[in-house]
Amino acid sequence: MVALEDVRAVALTLPRTTEHLIRDRVKFRVKQIVYAGFSRDETLMGFAFPKEERDALVAAEPHKFLLPPTSDLRFNWVVVRLDQLELDEMEERVCDAWAMCVPTFLVRERLGD
Repeated sequence: MVALEDVRAVALTLPRTTEHLIRDRVKFRVKQIVYAGFSRDETLMGFAFPKEERDALVAAEPHKFLLPPTSDLRFNWVVVRLDQLELDEMEERVCDAWAMCVPTFLVRERLGD
């Protein structure tokens, strides 16, 4: 099972990432763009994900992934249950979410081509 500490260990290694506590929720962002955030009880993590692929992801694994609240459907965002997430998948999801928020040259520097 993945916990906030596991995500923090990955996220804070990514260039330009800062951690913030906003309304009792931990969020990781690049400048003003949030790319990962937690529910208050830290059982759910929302992360940046392409809107056009979101429905397919949720349909493929509904026990793991959820659509964001209706008010957030306009954003590139999806939610995952942390108790269903493996460490290697978490690292991939967090890095992909971060990559949506930074310049391409930083992605290449950190993750390669």
